[in-house]
Amino acid sequence: MGRVVTPADEDTPDLNIDFFALRAIGWPYPQAPTDGAWAHAMANHPDSRPARVVEQHRTGYVVAETPDDSFVVESLPDWQRPRLAPDKRPAVGDWLLIDGAPDDNPKARALLPRRSTIKRAVAGEHYGQQLIAANIDTVFIVSGLDGDFNPRRIERYLILVQGGATPVVLLTKADMAVDETVMAEARLALADLAAQQIEVRTINATDPACIATLAPWLGAGQTAVVVGSSGAGKSTLTNTLVGEARMKTGAVRESDARGRHTTTHRALIHLPSGASLIDTPGMRELKPTGEEELADGGFADIQALANDCRFRDCVHQAEPGCAIRGAIEAGELDAARVANYQKLSTEVSGAAARQTARQAPRPGGKTTSKAQQRRLDQRHGKE
Repeated sequence: MGRVVTPADEDTPDLNIDFFALRAIGWPYPQAPTDGAWAHAMANHPDSRPARVVEQHRTGYVVAETPDDSFVVESLPDWQRPRLAPDKRPAVGDWLLIDGAPDDNPKARALLPRRSTIKRAVAGEHYGQQLIAANIDTVFIVSGLDGDFNPRRIERYLILVQGGATPVVLLTKADMAVDETVMAEARLALADLAAQQIEVRTINATDPACIATLAPWLGAGQTAVVVGSSGAGKSTLTNTLVGEARMKTGAVRESDARGRHTTTHRALIHLPSGASLIDTPGMRELKPTGEEELADGGFADIQALANDCRFRDCVHQAEPGCAIRGAIEAGELDAARVANYQKLSTEVSGAAARQTARQAPRPGGKTTSKAQQRRLDQRHGKE
């Protein structure tokens, strides 16, 4: 194994690295070795080498340096700290710098900067982020054309895609009998997505023909992540793309077309096409982090119309000269889509405010827990 040198990366640390093998599992060669942040991190760890996270566990990570071999590396102690924000820990798709041979207790040394992510806010009152996947080129948003079809959920997934990854909406179960109401709703949603230049494909996840349909996003060295509700067909699609039953699948309930979480953890899988695919468990709660741009999530047309409203602080309800209300009345905009846009806009703003409050230093530069604050209140007679 030897390092591949090009004139552009002469300043990169002279490591014994096979970048061609890494490229097969998604290394963005040749840009990454010459990228300033990556080169700086590698220079700070001159005896370490890159490896990609293919599974995330409590005390360590399964990583790969080639498409054919993977092994466990020991986590950095800082990554195990309970109070460390989840998005500060490595996730599936991340690139680490590691030391040690695969059979000699290898250890992680550093996390390389991310090129792109898909993440959501964690459930609960306190602000936090959950990273779903990192360093991805394409996000496949899977939705079944059955009782679980929900264009508003698709819009939620779209705004979570950040950092330059390309969203592609995959409509599955088209081979089954589809209710006409669902199809009418799907046609309207597809027209809105097409107007925003968001790619949509209708597939049968069990049919190998879908491999050719998705080939533009699954070339050698590319990385895609599959997201969607339980029962939408994510694991079935993964098995078809892999060419074998790698992921467990299950039936959906007839009452609401929802499935169980047959995929219980995220995993990066190498495909015969040379691409890497990350399968994920179904997600029922999709809370924005506050960092999203609604225009990049399929709402560029609505935001452009908002700029034409007569009043700058228009909330698009009953104000005179509201361009958005005018478009709805003219049949040019779907009222339900506008309502979802307003709801998501409020959620993004609220999440951004919680994030700012969480990051703001407290007096004296110290943080105060709820228990500590309660004791202070009792001491000063506030309770």
